[in-house]
Amino acid sequence: MDPILILKYYHEIVLKKGNRHLFIRQLHENINKILNGFEVKSLKHGPMVTTISLNYESDLENLKERFASLHGIEKFSIGYRVELDLDSIKAATSKLIEDIDDIEGLSFKIRTSRTDKVFHLKSSEVNEIMGDFVRENYNLKVNLTNPNIIVNIQLLRNNALVSVNDDIGIGGMPVGVGGLLAMMLSGGIDSPVAAQMMMNRGAKILFIHFHSYPLVDGTSKEKAKELTKLLSRYQFDSTLLMVPFSQIQQRLIVSTPPEYRVILYRRFMIRITELLAIRYGAKAIVTGESLGQVSSQTIENISVIDKAVKELPIIRPLIGMDKNSIVNAARRIGSYPVSIIPDQDCCSLFVPKHPVTKGKLKSVEAIEGNLSIWNMVEEAVAITESIDFRWPN
Repeated sequence: MDPILILKYYHEIVLKKGNRHLFIRQLHENINKILNGFEVKSLKHGPMVTTISLNYESDLENLKERFASLHGIEKFSIGYRVELDLDSIKAATSKLIEDIDDIEGLSFKIRTSRTDKVFHLKSSEVNEIMGDFVRENYNLKVNLTNPNIIVNIQLLRNNALVSVNDDIGIGGMPVGVGGLLAMMLSGGIDSPVAAQMMMNRGAKILFIHFHSYPLVDGTSKEKAKELTKLLSRYQFDSTLLMVPFSQIQQRLIVSTPPEYRVILYRRFMIRITELLAIRYGAKAIVTGESLGQVSSQTIENISVIDKAVKELPIIRPLIGMDKNSIVNAARRIGSYPVSIIPDQDCCSLFVPKHPVTKGKLKSVEAIEGNLSIWNMVEEAVAITESIDFRWPN
C-alpha cells in the first residue's frame, strides 16, 4: 500500500455545470506544471479528484507544500487508494492513525462521501462501521463537532480514497480561465494582495511597475522583482514590465502645479499601463487602491484618474477593504515581509504636503493641455524593460 497525494477540487468548480470541463482541463494543466522536477510514478485525474504517487515517497511532503498555492483545490492530503471493500479501508485507516504521534486522549470522527453510488453501503453506514472500528482498536473518543482526527473516506466507482486531516486549499478558480489582466504593482502592501485576489478568480496577471531610478535608489525595483517572483507561485510564469517614470516626473515637476502632481502621476501611469496592457493582450487593468486610504484615492480623484483610460476597464478588488484586512491578507500570501521594506516610491517623489483631494477633471485637463501627453507615454513604453519569471524552476 503506497502513499499518494490526494487533491480534491470541488469548491467553485462544481458549480460551473456546462463549462465545468474547461475549468477542470485548466486545473489539470496547472497540476502538471507543479509536478515539474518530481519523478511521478502515477498520475490519475478523476472527475473531481486527482491522485499522485511518486517514485520517491520521501518527496510527497515537498510536493504537498507546492499545492498549498494552487488555485482551484479545495482540500489536499497524503493518503491511500485502496480496494472498494471495508477490510482495505480499515487497513488504510489503521496505517494513517498509527502514523500520528501520541494519539492518547485524542478524539475523532469519520467523514464518508460516495462520489459514486456503486458501493453497497450508504455513507452513514460506513461512518458507523468505521467509527466502531477506530474506537475499539485505538481507544479514541468520538467528537462530531471539533475532533482532533478526521478520517476522510471517499468511495469511488472502483476503489476508495482514505486520508486523515485534509489540509484546506485556497480554492477559487484555476489560474488561466479568467484571461490576462495588467496589474499596477507598487512595492507596497496593497497591490500584491489585489493581484493574488484576481488570480483566485482565475486571472493571469501581467505585472507593471513604475520606478524613478536614478532619481531615487533602486529598492523599489528589487522589491517589485521579489514580489513578482513570490506571486509566480500562484500562476507559474509571470512577466514584469519595469517602466522608467523619472523623465515624465521631471517634466511634470517643472510645468504643473504641485498640488496636482499625484493625480497627474497616476493619470500618466494608467495611460502607460493601458497601452502596455493592450500590446500584451490584457483585457483589464487592476490596481491596489482602497477608497480613502490616501489623497489620490478619494472618490473624486479616482474618478478623474479613470478618465485618462480610453478602452480597458479598471478593477479595484481592494476598494472596500480596510488596511488591517489587507495587511492580514498580505501576511497570508507571504508578501508582507517584502512589502514593508523601506523604499522611495515614485508616487511620493516631489509631492507637496497638501495635495488636492477633490480634483476637478476640467482643471486637470487644462493643465495637461500644455503637455505632449502621448509622446511622453510612447517614450516611457519604448524604454520599458521586460523580465520573465517561472515557478517551479
